[in-house]
Amino acid sequence: MQRRLCRKKAGHRSWAAKGQLAPGAHRGDIMSPAKRSALMSRICGKNTGPEKALVAKLAALGLSFETHPSDLAGRPDILFRAERVAVFVDGDFWHGWRFPLWKHKLSQSWQDKIAANRARDNTNFRRLRRAGWRVVRIWEHQIEQALPACVQRILAAIPR
Repeated sequence: MQRRLCRKKAGHRSWAAKGQLAPGAHRGDIMSPAKRSALMSRICGKNTGPEKALVAKLAALGLSFETHPSDLAGRPDILFRAERVAVFVDGDFWHGWRFPLWKHKLSQSWQDKIAANRARDNTNFRRLRRAGWRVVRIWEHQIEQALPACVQRILAAIPR
């Protein structure tokens, strides 16, 4: 039996028509600062579920790669050093997938945090490209919905 990665997503994924703003507005935090801090401290930035699923598929194909190398801009999640391919697995919330459509639902501090993450992602992308790397960015929901297609995107980026 294969474990499913899909789960009910937070409100940032609940909009109506494509390209339309998500309904609602920021309503303030429902948790105390202490409880919010405890919750946020449990969130890890690497070896996430989608990342583990992708790594497992790539390893099953017999590919040789590194994970989270500290010597490159942005610390790619998966790195094919000899082929000069860097893969980033981005969480939909933390990296702001379709951010302009749901940012109005966040407090200003969260808007600033996610906007800074997106700016840093763009900077790291440009730095790697200028250094001659191919960069593949895969979103969390893409892995959950079509893992084989994500693997094919990576394989297509690796020169033969």
